[in-house]
Amino acid sequence: MVDSPMFSDNEASSKATASNGHESERLMNGNHLVKDEDYGMSDDDDLPLSQTTRTDATSLPPRNLKRKKPAYAESSSDDDTPLASPAKPTKTNGNVKPKKEASNSDGTFNSGNASTTKRRASNGRAKPLRKKVKEESDVSEDDVPLESKTRPASRKRKPKVESDSEAETTMTKAPAKSRRKKVKEEEEKSEGETPKPKKARKTKKEDAEGTSPAKPKGKKKQEKEEEPEEVFRWWENDADPNGDGSIKWTTLEHNGVIFPPPYEPLPPNVKMKYNGQPVNLSVEAEEVAGFYAALLETDHARDLTFNKNFFEDWKTVMKKHPPTDGTKITNFELCDFRPMYEHFEAEKAKKKAMTAEEKKAAKKARDEMEAKYTTCLLDGRKEKVGNFRVEPPGLFRGRGDHPKKGALKFRVRPDDITLNIGQNAPTPIPNMPGQWKAISHDNTVTWLANWTENINGNHKYVFLAAGSSLKGQSDMQKFEKARELKNHVERIRQNYQVDLKSKVMADRQRATAMYFIDKLALRAGNEKGEDEADTVGCCSLRCEHVTLESPDFIIFDFLGKDSIRYYNRVPVDPQVFKNIRIFKENKNDDDNLFDRVTTSSLNKHLTNEMKGLTAKVFRTFNASITFQQLLDGEDLTNATLQEKLNAYNSANRQVAILCNHQRSAPKTHDQSMEKMRYKHRTFKYERMKLRHALFKLDPKYKKKPKYKDDESDLDDDWIAEHEENLKAKEIEKAEKKFAKENEKLVEEGSKPQKESILKERIADIEEEFKQIAKERGTGKAVMKRERSVEKLEDAIDKLTDKVKSFKLQIDDRDAGKEVALGTSKINYLDPRITAAWCQIHDVPIEKIFSKTLVTKFPWAMEVEKEWKF
Repeated sequence: MVDSPMFSDNEASSKATASNGHESERLMNGNHLVKDEDYGMSDDDDLPLSQTTRTDATSLPPRNLKRKKPAYAESSSDDDTPLASPAKPTKTNGNVKPKKEASNSDGTFNSGNASTTKRRASNGRAKPLRKKVKEESDVSEDDVPLESKTRPASRKRKPKVESDSEAETTMTKAPAKSRRKKVKEEEEKSEGETPKPKKARKTKKEDAEGTSPAKPKGKKKQEKEEEPEEVFRWWENDADPNGDGSIKWTTLEHNGVIFPPPYEPLPPNVKMKYNGQPVNLSVEAEEVAGFYAALLETDHARDLTFNKNFFEDWKTVMKKHPPTDGTKITNFELCDFRPMYEHFEAEKAKKKAMTAEEKKAAKKARDEMEAKYTTCLLDGRKEKVGNFRVEPPGLFRGRGDHPKKGALKFRVRPDDITLNIGQNAPTPIPNMPGQWKAISHDNTVTWLANWTENINGNHKYVFLAAGSSLKGQSDMQKFEKARELKNHVERIRQNYQVDLKSKVMADRQRATAMYFIDKLALRAGNEKGEDEADTVGCCSLRCEHVTLESPDFIIFDFLGKDSIRYYNRVPVDPQVFKNIRIFKENKNDDDNLFDRVTTSSLNKHLTNEMKGLTAKVFRTFNASITFQQLLDGEDLTNATLQEKLNAYNSANRQVAILCNHQRSAPKTHDQSMEKMRYKHRTFKYERMKLRHALFKLDPKYKKKPKYKDDESDLDDDWIAEHEENLKAKEIEKAEKKFAKENEKLVEEGSKPQKESILKERIADIEEEFKQIAKERGTGKAVMKRERSVEKLEDAIDKLTDKVKSFKLQIDDRDAGKEVALGTSKINYLDPRITAAWCQIHDVPIEKIFSKTLVTKFPWAMEVEKEWKF
């Protein structure tokens, strides 16, 4: 049974073009003819990295990626520093055999017309591995594990801290180091302030972000700011009441979740067409058709897997709620959703055309309606709730090459949701008809509500906001657990180095997997079902994903999390090289490389090495320690602010590359870079004119090294074109000013100015630019207003700095076009590293952390500048 879903038209459309650059032929469904080449991954596509951090790593020709099984994965380092970061990978979209679609039972979906979405295989089968690998002469008998032999006695370990829970970590004891109190106490208390926590220590009032934010830029006047709310400074508490991992709260009250509004049918004149004829769809079927119509001009609607899954689910809805005019819809190619798409676009245009007052009123009404859902009372304190809105129904997008993309996400109703509240708290009433599925009073968890989505059967949770005390404690505990690993990592490395030669195959495989997780920051990896994207991690690597290259190089080539390609050619220890050769013997390409190791068995072993240690803790440790060392290795004594920011971003980028945090270059990247380069040239042009003005005042300056050299990239053609652009802008500005002056005169009851006045102004501008044109090539210039030699020198110095700074910005932007810096910054880099670095180098934290991150990590903002990870 399919629940009736609700339409949401928040997906921006884009113009579809054929692969040859021309607009593609339109099908009857309003879509375009598509080829396999048009299909790729959206969002975080596996594009090559723009740079590599290892000099000896080289990229090989791309191999086709084969899909079969899947997984997940984790990380770490060598003597606190990773052995190698991923080498520059190559694109994987070549030479892939398209997978054949099973034909529809009733022949409705024409997979022959457009073959299925291209799926990269994990290694492309161009050169299948030999079933048996010839044993090398240097392999001694001791290198081959014996199943019968027993494992040596377990080594001593010294666990220290409580175990680490990934999803629901509890408060951890704050580090003993004293913290400076920087946040000023506010004098006024916000309205409806809730009682303070039970701790005897007084809490200070501060801004919600934990630090005063940077002044917002913009021409509009800033509206009156809301009164700052009191922040519970939990990190200053001496005791750690929740450190045992059990009780998270004593009392909890909230208003549940907010459901999306019901579906509103389209106007009677807006109908999709089938075989050229309008169709009277039922309300339920119309809503689902609207989900697809809204995406008509996006990459999703050109994806065959997406289209197939949508059409199958839509037909299921229509079986229960058929068209009222009796139309039988059986062929996707005959469906035309464009009338619906055009209606949605018109509605978007109407919203966009709303006046500022109308938008403000709409936002105010929405905020008032949602206000009670945005906060909860946790132990008597008001805390912000994170994702309090229930996801609206729609079509599943998925990440990477997900086999279920396009499937229908059902509408979530109250009877799908379990609430978690305090024992004596009132039960909230849902904002739509229905009763809650269940009411829980579990104070050992931090979620407020949960339900199970229908696509993958995953649990969805509502938690407190990122800046809440519980989330902050969880984040701090995660990074403290990673810091604790510093005390154990040398012993752990010694242990797995010994196990690399173990006679027990399972131990040897586990040690080799740990080597990769430690040195290459790989994720651990988990087994996945056939209906999930075929992504792998360390423990789920197949033989096809790993290639040996003498004397000691291993080439990794597989699809990692979110179907991002991981390609890396790295040197490894000789024993690891031998182990991989042994593990691949007598195996097919699609057999597991580590057939005796699972993620759970690996994590169980890691817990024996250090309490609470998991592969993800290794990855967090690896990223943070590397980041700390990269920042410490930079000499920024006399650096400018932009040079400091570039150094920080460079370190962030190297960690992101290590963790394989890739992204597609933004579609507008080239256009954006061109604009930046043009702006950079304009700064040089301004500097040139100032120099020429200085030379006219005092020709002696022509011989001074500081001023004599001409600016680069300023050829005569560009200068002429730029001056024409400047002239056009000045004329446009004069016309607008003239029109505004006349409007004001008319309002005051006076006669408007004559057109001749505007013509005179334009003539003056024309004359001014004729003079500028005459100055070209003379090395002299006359400024609009006279300046002294000293003022010209000062202006030239400022522009020189501006030119250098902007060039650094251009380089930084281009270097990071295919690297996602945010993922590591949010999840893997201890924010205290950044806070301390900013203090040392006098860099405003707002230059690096967005307002969201400052709110998320208030506990990290007050660390001493001497703090180290």
